Amino acid sequence: MSDGIVIIPTYNEIENIDAIIRAVFSLSTPFDVLIVDDNSPDGTAGRVKELQQEFGDRLHLEVRPGKSGLGTAYVHGFKWAIAGRYEYIFEMDADFSHNPADLEKLYAACRNGADMAIGSRYSRGVNVVNWPLSRVLLSYYASVYVKLVTGMKIHDATAGFICYKRKVLETINLNKIKFVGYAFQIEMKYRAYANGFVIIEVPIIFTDRTKGESKMSNAIIKEAITGVVALRIKKMLNRL
Repeated sequence: MSDGIVIIPTYNEIENIDAIIRAVFSLSTPFDVLIVDDNSPDGTAGRVKELQQEFGDRLHLEVRPGKSGLGTAYVHGFKWAIAGRYEYIFEMDADFSHNPADLEKLYAACRNGADMAIGSRYSRGVNVVNWPLSRVLLSYYASVYVKLVTGMKIHDATAGFICYKRKVLETINLNKIKFVGYAFQIEMKYRAYANGFVIIEVPIIFTDRTKGESKMSNAIIKEAITGVVALRIKKMLNRL
């Protein structure tokens, strides 16, 4: 058993799932992988079950009844990983927007002092490939907005490529996490920040997916805008 596990939530990722799993397992660091699938109608979970015959106890699968949002998928995976006593717990997308090779950079950061290492698109300029300008501006200024409201000195508050030490996820009350999209990523960082954990940003290059469909929606954007204010108010009232 590895001391690190990569949690990859999926919904209709049949075009990417085989390649992303093989890419993680090809790294020199022996990470385990947990796929949290929301009962994808395209057969994603079925393909993972086939790959389990090849990769054995390094590859794990949790299938949920239906599509319930990114945040709840990660919380499900976090609880599973904590129960499994993994020391380093990762978030990563299935679509190769996050380069699997960068997992080792995040792992090194947490082994060398960070409690939470963020794969950051904006810590050194703007490192995003194949996004339209409107999407880049939305993402970049969302992080500026989060800085202004929360006071966190994080350049990429909506990043979804992260390594946590287990103690961070054990300290945060995962049952209180309610947001599902951008706001979920912000909430996790803010709760870690509020608990005084050491947060480090590791520069990465983010490349938009080439296969499958984005899960972004107007509802997710609205949740992020209102959610940040709600988090700040909770912190001020000592109810975070």
